[in-house]
Amino acid sequence: MKKIMNTAAHFVDEMLEGILAAHPDRVKLCTGSNRVILNAHPPREGKVGIVTAGGSGHLPVFLGYVGDGMLDGCAVGNVFASPSASAMAAMIRACDQGAGVLCLYGNYNGDKLNFNMACEEVEFDDIRTRTVLVMDDVASSPPEKADKRRGVAGMVYAFKVAGAAAVKGLDLDGVAAAAQMALDNTRTMGVALSACIVPEAGKATFAIEDDEIEIGMGIHGEPGIEVRKMMTADQIAELVLEKLMNDMPLHAGDEVSIMVNGLGATPLEEQYIVYRRLHKILTDKGIKVFMPHIGEFATSMEMAGLSVTLMKLNDSLKEYLAAPASTPFYTNANK
Repeated sequence: MKKIMNTAAHFVDEMLEGILAAHPDRVKLCTGSNRVILNAHPPREGKVGIVTAGGSGHLPVFLGYVGDGMLDGCAVGNVFASPSASAMAAMIRACDQGAGVLCLYGNYNGDKLNFNMACEEVEFDDIRTRTVLVMDDVASSPPEKADKRRGVAGMVYAFKVAGAAAVKGLDLDGVAAAAQMALDNTRTMGVALSACIVPEAGKATFAIEDDEIEIGMGIHGEPGIEVRKMMTADQIAELVLEKLMNDMPLHAGDEVSIMVNGLGATPLEEQYIVYRRLHKILTDKGIKVFMPHIGEFATSMEMAGLSVTLMKLNDSLKEYLAAPASTPFYTNANK
């Protein structure tokens, strides 16, 4: 294992120290917890709080989206491991401004278990919570078992939409409904060219040959739907888009936002080559692309590969997507 770090045991805490030192104007630690990141600008009284949680190793997800117009707080776990229920409860308390807190996170058992315990705990403080689970990975389960799907890069769109809805002044049910609307119209699929190494494990999460590509790979090393011989950028774009549109049909006149997300070790140049083909296919079908996102939004350590996310838009989702946001890793320039 070759990584730029000091010790595996201190990997997460030293990463957090670096982010806090780099962005003190945007994020801060929650009092009494060194694993909860909060917006440095306290939300206004009466605004619905929005929180998430998850394991490290996926930066910018999850903590990178804490800031104005998106998340109010994030509980941080070890690499690929859920944070504790106590950290989540502390976060929910810190982010409640009297209007309740939306817990918006990926469909993973550890996070679900700990968030459920945290929500039960804060009920004793008369804090209302709602939960919306992110389940956008089409490769992880078929449509008839969509409730089993993993939450991957599509959660960034959900964070953005929910954050804008909360800033607009919607109540807890309204913010939850906006997040769910975004997710109901969002699908993601990824491909992997290489594995990654969890620092404390010291070895690759899976094995793949140099001339192979894994289709539908999960961001923790979960198996995909098939392994193929390496493909061209155009072939990858065509295959992934076909899978996404089979799951969420699109038609001429529809409008989408599309995210090409690098998994940690894929250059932007390669991501834009893939986006070029995706854009051509969609525009040829009469489908308009609004606010494309190309870059690293939800990674898996040093895994090579990328994911593609489609969000089918309506007027409300366009408004929320275009609303201003400013976090350490996401700044919406369309202000």
